[in-house]
Amino acid sequence: MITEYHGETERMTIPACPKHRLQRLGLVLWLGLLLLAMPQLLPAQGADYQLGPGDKLRITVFAEPYLSGEYIVSANGSVSMPLIEPVKVGGRTLPEAEDLVEQGLRAGFIGDPNVAIEILGYRPFFIIGEVKSPGSYPYVADMSVLHAVAIAGGFTARAAKQKIEIQRNGKVMRSIQNTTPVFPDDIITVKQRFF
Repeated sequence: MITEYHGETERMTIPACPKHRLQRLGLVLWLGLLLLAMPQLLPAQGADYQLGPGDKLRITVFAEPYLSGEYIVSANGSVSMPLIEPVKVGGRTLPEAEDLVEQGLRAGFIGDPNVAIEILGYRPFFIIGEVKSPGSYPYVADMSVLHAVAIAGGFTARAAKQKIEIQRNGKVMRSIQNTTPVFPDDIITVKQRFF
């Protein structure tokens, strides 16, 4: 509200009503909960995730910037870094891979290396069968079968939505639900329904 007083403009503040205060408090609480949930929204890099060909890594060797950088796990499951032999990280967890890189550096030129590895990009998953755009797609953390189908353009008209299979590590899982988690390298097959 603006009022005139002897030719000068004076700004008056209007106290906020209790309804607006509650809305602001609710927004602040919601943002706080979102920040607490952020680690779960980020890609899962837990101790149980096994590295494989195609994973993109950031390897940091502390106090050795010329060794630090981005590396891709090769088709044979190894990472090639300067000064050391290729390190086999395929099938290893992040802590195991860090230990292997440290051992390689210790055997080479660095007395007491300190290594940290994080995943920048996961290897893809595959989806075939009755989806609109079958193929290979980049993996997204915390992905479910329904998310994978959506990425592939959705179901076709002939899709048997209750007959989905996942091939993982050479084993076929049947009777898959829409909420079933998807992992890198999974092959999802959406079966065709018959009229």
